[in-house]
Amino acid sequence: MSIDFSPLWISIKTASTATVLVFLLGIAAAWLLTGYRGKLKGLIDSILTLPLVLPPTVVGFFLLVLLGRNSPIGQLLNSLGTQIIFSWSATVVAASVVAFPLMYKTARGAFEQIDINIINAARTLGVPEWKIFWKITIPLAWPGIAAGTVLAFARALGEFGATLMVAGNIPGKTQTIPVAIFFEAEGGETGRAFVWVILIFIISLVVMTLMNYWTEYQRKNMPSVWRN
Repeated sequence: MSIDFSPLWISIKTASTATVLVFLLGIAAAWLLTGYRGKLKGLIDSILTLPLVLPPTVVGFFLLVLLGRNSPIGQLLNSLGTQIIFSWSATVVAASVVAFPLMYKTARGAFEQIDINIINAARTLGVPEWKIFWKITIPLAWPGIAAGTVLAFARALGEFGATLMVAGNIPGKTQTIPVAIFFEAEGGETGRAFVWVILIFIISLVVMTLMNYWTEYQRKNMPSVWRN
């Protein structure tokens, strides 16, 4: 039984890229909305969280409409000589959209649990906002941020519905492990499908276990920060 391992590399590359994107965007969105006190806060939060509760096929359809050739974005990309639909970039976009809410909600919950008195004390001492964010807020919220990062990676790695709709099943290009599992099982190749299932299970378990150990290591080696 010969197996083409390209879905493995595509999945890892896609999930890693998507995780970096949602890490940056999720933390920024969580931090901005934590400090926002406007009337639209609930609506904005709902919009940012919506991909978490929508079926992946619905998310994929919206992305297809948004990025398709007939859309303004699609036409702009065509004029630049490129396209996203049915390309590797589409797998990253799909994985990022469905993984973003996990990063955003976890990071926001971590930010909201920080004692505001610590932040205010730093401000009264004249500490710049950017330094407060990097030196105080991020370290205090790190357990939540780390958990969100792991969840985002696992979600991006396992994304199927939206990826299939906007990226398709192109071997060696957009065929991720979940997509490969579906088509192998549908084609009666249960042995190959089982190999992919075991492989993605092991990858997810190893990543989550390493992150848990690393977070615990951080707790033990930064006692003053975690205690505050």
